[in-house]
Amino acid sequence: MNKDRDRAVLPPYKIFDHTADLGVEIYGIDEEDLFRNAAFALFDIMTDVTLVHVRGEWEVFAEGGDLEELLVNFLREILYMYNGEDLVLTECVISEMDNFHIKGIVRGEPFSEERHHMNIEIKAVTYHRVEIRKTQGAWIGKVICDV
Repeated sequence: MNKDRDRAVLPPYKIFDHTADLGVEIYGIDEEDLFRNAAFALFDIMTDVTLVHVRGEWEVFAEGGDLEELLVNFLREILYMYNGEDLVLTECVISEMDNFHIKGIVRGEPFSEERHHMNIEIKAVTYHRVEIRKTQGAWIGKVICDV
């Protein structure tokens, strides 16, 4: 598989309709790419990530009983960085990952009302209809977010 060619074909994510909530379908060429794109999607949906500068980096760690639970817990950790620490993020680097643990670094900066406009506030990432599956050419994940 040519990762560069496949990366150009796959978008990182798309939004799908879900009653009163927000559904996100995420794509990746492998599991790590899927999780990186999920982190990107979360902040790209909430704000214009092109306006986020890398002024710091923070460790992120999550555990789960399977890949689906790991994805939700990972996204919850990242969402806490906005809700609890007032950070907006633009990059995610995964240093370790298996089906039950993920460790990495996220980069960004503190939220600034002058520069960062919130498009949609995501309140929570839910386990409702969470799904990860491998297809012939990609990994696809789905999560539902409370907005």
